[in-house]
Amino acid sequence: MNKIIKVSVVAATMMVTNLVASDLLATVDGKNITKQDAQAFVKATAPNASYDQLTAEQKQMITDRLVERVLFIEAAKKEGIESKPEYKENLEKIKDELMVSLWMKEQLDNAIVSESEAKEFYEANKDKFQMPERVEARHILLKSDEAGMKRAKEIIAELQSLKGDALKSKFDEIAKKESTGPSKDNGGKLPPFTKGQMLPEFEAVAFALKDGEVSKEPVKTQYGYHIILVDKKIAAAPVPYEQVKDKISKTLKQKQFQVKLAEVAKELKSKSKINIVGAETK
Repeated sequence: MNKIIKVSVVAATMMVTNLVASDLLATVDGKNITKQDAQAFVKATAPNASYDQLTAEQKQMITDRLVERVLFIEAAKKEGIESKPEYKENLEKIKDELMVSLWMKEQLDNAIVSESEAKEFYEANKDKFQMPERVEARHILLKSDEAGMKRAKEIIAELQSLKGDALKSKFDEIAKKESTGPSKDNGGKLPPFTKGQMLPEFEAVAFALKDGEVSKEPVKTQYGYHIILVDKKIAAAPVPYEQVKDKISKTLKQKQFQVKLAEVAKELKSKSKINIVGAETK
């Protein structure tokens, strides 16, 4: 039994060691640079980016910057920057700012929004949580020259007599064979779109068509001639509560935080002796 326990402990230690090693990017004079350091660097420069999503070249560039940072820190220490009055003065300011930031974060984290409060806000502001009208469509894109326009008209004439599944099947076939657009392999099918997401010329026709209807004429844009088939138009509707409740809770918590902050500031001011230099007295 003891032998089994010892083997398990060794295995667990190896797993932990491997995990730490996998996070290690570099060492500089014995100081480790980890993936966590790299992610913090990325977040500081591009909040929505992730280190793991970067290319190998970008990762190497960040590692190089972090290595240089360690070297610069050591160089600054050797030159006695830590003992200079300017450093000490600014360090105290940074400490104060960090302390206030953490205190404010605690106040925000302590704000509580109930499910009923969030739901009430949603019901009272449903007009702000609307999913606009969308169109599910597909298209065939041909070149912008005369031959492209001629072929577009021929395809439209060929499709006009078809309906329903027969129309979709034929459209799919032609799109895969002749379309020059990136959606050709998917039969020309586009992701659902709202007004303002597509080129104006394309959008105007797509939103004017009915379900299962093909554009009567080729639609000219900067990319060429389009033949548009509308699969389905989705009417504007409220976004379901479940999809926005987290956003609502954050908004209400932020409002609570602002109110509490104002109250705390007022209370602290009333208990303190404050003299504004140069302020007029009434």
